[in-house]
Amino acid sequence: MSSTVLRYDRPAERWFDALPIGNGRLGGMVYGGVGAESIRLSESTAWSGAPSATDVSPTALGALPTVRRLLFDGRPAEAQRLAEEHLLGRPASFGTNLPLPRLRLDFGGGGFRGYRRLLDLDEGVVRVEFEQDGVHHVREVLASHPHGVIALRLTADRPGAVGFTAGLDDSVFPGEVTTTAPGVTSGLAADVTSGLASGLASGVTSGVTCGLAFSGRAVESLHSDGTRGAAVEIRVRIEAEGGTLRRDAGTVAVTGADAAVVLVAVGTDWAGDDPAERAERLIAAAAEAGYDVLRAAHVEDHRRLMGRVSIDLGEPVDLPTDVRRDRLARGERDDDLIALYFQYGRYLTMAGSREDSPLPLALQGVWNDGLASTSGWSDDFHLDINTQQNYWAAEPANLAECHTPLVRFLQRLAAHGRATAKGMYGADGWVAHTVTNAWGYTAPGAGLGWGLNVTGGAWLALQLWERYEYRPDEEFLREEAYPVLRDAALFLLSYLVPHPVHGWLVAGPSDSPENWYLAPDGTPCSIAMGNTVDRVFAEAILRICGQAATILDCDPDLRERVAAARERLSPFLIGRHGQLQEWLDDAEEAVPAHRHTSHLCAVFPERQITPRRTPELARAAEVVLERRQRAPGWEQTEWVEANFAAFYARLLDGDKALTHLTKLITEASEANLLSYSVGGVAGAEQNIYSFDGNAGGTAALAEMLLQSDGEEVELLPALPSAWRDGSVRGLRARGGFTVDVAWRDGRLHRARIHCDRAARTRVRHRDAVIDVACRPGEGFMLEEHHFTA
Repeated sequence: MSSTVLRYDRPAERWFDALPIGNGRLGGMVYGGVGAESIRLSESTAWSGAPSATDVSPTALGALPTVRRLLFDGRPAEAQRLAEEHLLGRPASFGTNLPLPRLRLDFGGGGFRGYRRLLDLDEGVVRVEFEQDGVHHVREVLASHPHGVIALRLTADRPGAVGFTAGLDDSVFPGEVTTTAPGVTSGLAADVTSGLASGLASGVTSGVTCGLAFSGRAVESLHSDGTRGAAVEIRVRIEAEGGTLRRDAGTVAVTGADAAVVLVAVGTDWAGDDPAERAERLIAAAAEAGYDVLRAAHVEDHRRLMGRVSIDLGEPVDLPTDVRRDRLARGERDDDLIALYFQYGRYLTMAGSREDSPLPLALQGVWNDGLASTSGWSDDFHLDINTQQNYWAAEPANLAECHTPLVRFLQRLAAHGRATAKGMYGADGWVAHTVTNAWGYTAPGAGLGWGLNVTGGAWLALQLWERYEYRPDEEFLREEAYPVLRDAALFLLSYLVPHPVHGWLVAGPSDSPENWYLAPDGTPCSIAMGNTVDRVFAEAILRICGQAATILDCDPDLRERVAAARERLSPFLIGRHGQLQEWLDDAEEAVPAHRHTSHLCAVFPERQITPRRTPELARAAEVVLERRQRAPGWEQTEWVEANFAAFYARLLDGDKALTHLTKLITEASEANLLSYSVGGVAGAEQNIYSFDGNAGGTAALAEMLLQSDGEEVELLPALPSAWRDGSVRGLRARGGFTVDVAWRDGRLHRARIHCDRAARTRVRHRDAVIDVACRPGEGFMLEEHHFTA
């Protein structure tokens, strides 16, 4: 049970102690306090900013040839100055996701004992219980996907012992809190913020319901103009069983109740909806269903996804989760905590991204700590690894539905990116750069060194192919994936230019996110021609476009063009230190300890470099990892540790992958196991929550136990020597396979592979490979002797 439960023996005192809930759109951080309960609310479409048609520099297209010529002529510092003046984006009102007001319940009271707070990943429910003044109190909190609300139920084992005052406070953007009259929605109620209601002489009611309403607009002036943003409406319904309810200035007090239920719904006008109507409709439907029905529907819906995968890495440890994390940090073994972290990443992916979510997982998923949105970052969508990493776990961890919001997002991004491709580069197809927002921003970022990541959108588009590879579906490929992939390829065919000396097709001017190199005269520069990261994603998009067109039997002329362009791409190069070169020239790094290793995308998520097919290049990739970690001040942070664990899994080194997975948990994740960007790195003044480490850690662990490339399924490719016995059930492999694997004494014990469709594949274990065939809905069993016969 411990591998599916986070448990604590004291209330949360800060955000990084609280426990997350979410329904794919609405998120909450539950503190579980005794004197006061706080639920920090967030919602994925509560964005400041607005669409803009003026983000691309009007002088970019004219300056582009000159910048390229300066780079080819070996004058990068001049090119850099010109790029800063003409090529960077000029966001008018980019915006950020903003945290919502806090729901606060004040109880009063004194001491307590027997405190227990837990998050059950299997049910998706936070439970708090304790004894106070001889009364046993229990709270349950959940975020229902079927009903679209957060629900909180409070009970006690003594009649009349439930009482609290509820309010919405601590808003970071302007808005008004009102109370709603008994049994009516806010749209029909008189204003009772002063405790006076037309037609209601008393603010006290008995045996009925009251509510709270918040009306505001998500505006701020750091990332936007301070006037534009989504309208936000919050509705809170409070139902008491027995006792009385009193409405006062923006609060509702419950006194002497046997039990109470609190429902929370949120609406915005981000997609043109009526936000108040949405929130009130959700509240009404949830109230009509009742808490028991709502809870049962939530658990059934949650288990449908969560229960697909189980994992056993060791004996459960009966200690609070924060204590277990501290013990692991001291070097004590707790493989079951690593299994818990794996399942936690799956839970968070489900809680933050469901099939009907309006937006994909942002930098902080659907849990906004208020720090990213008030820093230079913005709580947005970073396309130079973070948004991609948010979805690394979706397919292998058997959560394909959770990928759907990203598919829709990519389709919208491609539509917006066509104007940027034409206006900035004179190119066909579509392009997006380093960052984007809820409004479809595709221009470069506004800063040197990170803003000109020309293949950020192409990198993200690879998720469409991953979705297809794991669940081959020609209708999905034809209708949803191929149009985006084809137009990404058309952009690259227009954008790539021949190198004047070698004749290779190269991309640029662009950054290798977010690193800098030293020019021959020692000047730090970021933009260049022919960066390895661009080569990796150009090859990937062109290859995939050709494969998809062949499967769909369409666009023969385009197939010929992408095949010819692939032949002319620059090769991978090994530099003076034995490292895989990040730039076409063997330049020294301006920041040797830099966190980004974008060129190693050739190893993961791509497989252009592998230990078996390209051993020399694989060793050069390892040299990059070794040099970064040895450099003074290595910028270790959450997504880096997850990324390194995935790199080492692909390089078939399970022990090093486990080292980085362990560091992710102990050095880049907090007491509540949420991953964070370390203070002092990338402009963060303090630890800031980032979703990507949690999802990336789950994906890396899956890669350690199972890998696939569409032609071959490999069992236990990077099993750490410390994991002598264990099992995993329900992982997915490319080609439409579901795989269960068990091992004993470090060796394969048994594997069961189930097929979605008629298929043939190769199954590898270590150096042995066997061919297998299966029919739809069938499975086959393999044991170690099958690979030794």
